Amino acid sequence: MPKALIVYATRTGETQKIAELIAEGLRFSLVDAQVVNANKIKTQEELQGYDALVFGSATYHGEMLQSMKTLLFLAEKAGLEGKIGGAFGAFGWSGEAPDRIYDTMKNIFQMQMAGVPLRLKTSSLDGGIKMAQDYGREIAAKLGV
Repeated sequence: MPKALIVYATRTGETQKIAELIAEGLRFSLVDAQVVNANKIKTQEELQGYDALVFGSATYHGEMLQSMKTLLFLAEKAGLEGKIGGAFGAFGWSGEAPDRIYDTMKNIFQMQMAGVPLRLKTSSLDGGIKMAQDYGREIAAKLGV
């Protein structure tokens, strides 16, 4: 069974909800999905051993949260080349964080990214639940399941 790690950085809890919904979509496709707060990841070794990695952050004042920036510095040394990846985030106004995470994963880490970054204002409006679950399914499809 393929394994996926979903790591999120959140201010209000909304990005965590999206992470959990992405994990559901992965699990629907029989992928073992683990969800972890970015603050809990302390070493690059904690990012290894997964077939897919999905990183997400809220956008706050046009930036991703500091805990996600710190995680990306760790991930740069984790040897993620060729792994399946995805990026997501919640936002109030601008929503740049998922795009910046996605570009870093694709261009710096050389990961095989799913479609486009998932950007949601909230998981509970405008089909957000289904969109997040479908993003998990999309990542699972890139894993071949």
